Formats: sequence, C-alpha cells, structure tokens
Amino acid sequence: MSHIAAGEAAADQPSLFSPEFSGEFAHDLSGGLDVAVDTDFGTAEHIRLDDTSWIVHVHGWLTGDEALMRHLMTHAPWEQRSRWMYNRMVQEPRLTAEYPVIAEAPHPVLHHIADALSTRFGIRYSRLWMNWYRDNTDGTGWHADRPADKLAEAVIPVVSLGATRRFLIKPDSGGRSTVVVTHGGDLVVMGGRCQKDFTHSVPKQQIPAGARLSLNFSTPVPAQ
Repeated sequence: MSHIAAGEAAADQPSLFSPEFSGEFAHDLSGGLDVAVDTDFGTAEHIRLDDTSWIVHVHGWLTGDEALMRHLMTHAPWEQRSRWMYNRMVQEPRLTAEYPVIAEAPHPVLHHIADALSTRFGIRYSRLWMNWYRDNTDGTGWHADRPADKLAEAVIPVVSLGATRRFLIKPDSGGRSTVVVTHGGDLVVMGGRCQKDFTHSVPKQQIPAGARLSLNFSTPVPAQ
C-alpha cells in the first residue's frame, strides 16, 4: 500500500481549487452549533491517482465536528440495513441515514455545508448519505458510489466526523491502494473518474476506534 505524505500533490490539479473560489473562514453554520468550515480550503492536499482521477484531502476543513456528530447521532434517522451476501441476508456493519433532499433535512448546519461545497465546486449538492461506524468492528467494503458511477466523471465530497479511520482507494482493475488517514473535521473529495475506474473502502481494523460519521454529498444523476 502506498501512503501519501503531506504536501505530495498533483501538479496540474483541476481549476476547482483556483483562487476565484476562495472565501473567508465561514461561521454561523448553525442551529446553535459551534461549527465552521474553511471556505479557503487552505490545508488542501492534492493527490493524483492517474491522468483522469484525483483526490483532495482537506485537513481540518470543519471545526466543531464533535458537536455536529453528537447532534446527528441523536437526531438523524439512523437504521441498521441488511443486504444479500453469499446467498444469505446479513446486517451491514454500520448504521445508515440519508436525506434524498438536503433542503428538507431538519438540521440547518447540513444546508450550509452543502452550500459551501456547492459554491466551491460549482456543483449543486442536494443529496446526503451518512454512515455511522460505531467502532473499529464497523466498516464498508470495496465499492464505487452510486449513482455517481454512472457518470463519466464526478466530484464527490465526504466529510469525516469523530474518530480517526483509514480511507483506502485502489484501481478497479487491481493494484496498490492509496491510504488516506482521515481525522474528525477532514474533507476528502474524490474527483474525475474515481467512481468509474477506482473503488474505495473504510476497512474494519483491529486497533480500537471510537465512533465516526461520514457525510457523503452528491447530486441526482439523470436517467440513462
């Protein structure tokens, strides 16, 4: 596995991170929560996976992640889902909640986070999928995000809240994984052909870990 050192960057990162998208450190994300995001993306680390796929890891993009995590753990519509695997129904090793329309979510802070990401990337993020990894025995296997995998290219932001966990991404055709260690408040953005040519995971681990939430922002995909 290849570990990306801080500062190792793609030399020709797409213009999503050009100066015209810069802003102030944004406060009042609200609902009474002491939460803020860095609209300058000043700690962005650019990782080029290949000629058409990239990741951006923004360290500490959101402050107040513990407060937001506690709020969502209490108020979001979490459920334990099941799926068929190896000819039997099994419970997924995580909890899941979703807002197909973020504007209808009863958490103002989520609206503001979506707006900040939409402004930055020039994409209207209107859907939210959340995973709750309760401890180190929860995780998610190798997958591409749906329905973004139906598009030739997509930009998918994922905000991490809570415990430190590893995020892995590797070529769908096989090969070494790139490891990104995410901390509470970090933002990981998958861009280009990541959803077409790569798969990613948050693996279970032996080392104890506390709760972690991931907030995955997306946009509806037109019917094919």
